[in-house]
Amino acid sequence: MTVSVITRPHIKMRRPGLLARLASLRGLWRQRTRLAELEPHMLEDIGVSEAQARKEARRPVWDAPANWHN
Repeated sequence: MTVSVITRPHIKMRRPGLLARLASLRGLWRQRTRLAELEPHMLEDIGVSEAQARKEARRPVWDAPANWHN
């Protein structure tokens, strides 16, 4: 059985809409907030020091690694 693949080079990938981007930013904010609330023994479990957790939690929401924007 032969399967053919149709490609459409003229169709561009769409960027996420405003609501999707806002939801992503809110999710990042929530993750960083929760990270700041973790107890020292919990941070140790995930291999993060208290100083690293505080530093990450203080970062602004728009400051995310480039690979998160894909």
